[in-house]
Amino acid sequence: MDFLVKFWGVRGSIPVSGPEFSRYGGNTICIEMRCGEHTLLFDAGSGLRPAGRALRASGVTDFDLLFTHCHYDHIIGLPVFAPIYDRCVKLTLWSGHLAGRMTTHQMVDAFMRPPWFPVKLDICKASLDCRDFVSGDVLRPREGVMVRTGSLVHPGNSIGYRVEWGGRVVAVITDTEHEPGKLDQTVLGLIEDADLVIYDCTYTEDEMEHRRGNGHSTWQQGVKLCEAAGARRLALFHHDPTRTDEELEEIEKLAKDRFAGAFAARDGQMLKFPVSLHKKR
Repeated sequence: MDFLVKFWGVRGSIPVSGPEFSRYGGNTICIEMRCGEHTLLFDAGSGLRPAGRALRASGVTDFDLLFTHCHYDHIIGLPVFAPIYDRCVKLTLWSGHLAGRMTTHQMVDAFMRPPWFPVKLDICKASLDCRDFVSGDVLRPREGVMVRTGSLVHPGNSIGYRVEWGGRVVAVITDTEHEPGKLDQTVLGLIEDADLVIYDCTYTEDEMEHRRGNGHSTWQQGVKLCEAAGARRLALFHHDPTRTDEELEEIEKLAKDRFAGAFAARDGQMLKFPVSLHKKR
């Protein structure tokens, strides 16, 4: 029994292609977590399309999709996600960033309809169960799986997640902007003693001077947070769409020099964390 994490999309803002992006990949945000027999997906960027093919091939028909927020790069893969057109599939969708303003069903319905998409949401044959929560809620999407939530600093709001199962912890912290010289207490709570922190590293500290207000952070801040929280590994994530393989490799080296557990996440990369189902956090 392992806690599996697979990256299907690691880019931010917009998908990219070309030889200069071949090693780290060009799909936008999508993460798969396997907690034993339970499958959770985080965000529906363009990486959701290959994730859907893999789920169908492995026979997974009952799973959850949790949104951090609904900017285009995090939802663009949903209309081409094959499982939603399969009547054998049961999919639970979760969101909390628009709590009080728009429900999860309203958000998805508004995106998948003309003129943005040729047909309406009712073309989907899968059983779609849309659920809403408020930041700070503790979700229990599947037996034995606990998901803690918290608000991140991003235009239009974003939700950070802490997934706990089998004595392991994986945190998804994207999209968020840090305040210079301060550590976000919400983020620290979500990543405390985590086995893996997936963190928004769109920019470098030098670039942040000209990027304030965009709602993103840096690998340097990710390192500081992980050190303060006692986290073990740091996945640099939400790569700037202009960042080439060579540039990401250099950033990864710099991050590793500061924090041995740091690495730049790649499309298709999978991590395994052996679990003890008797150990609780």
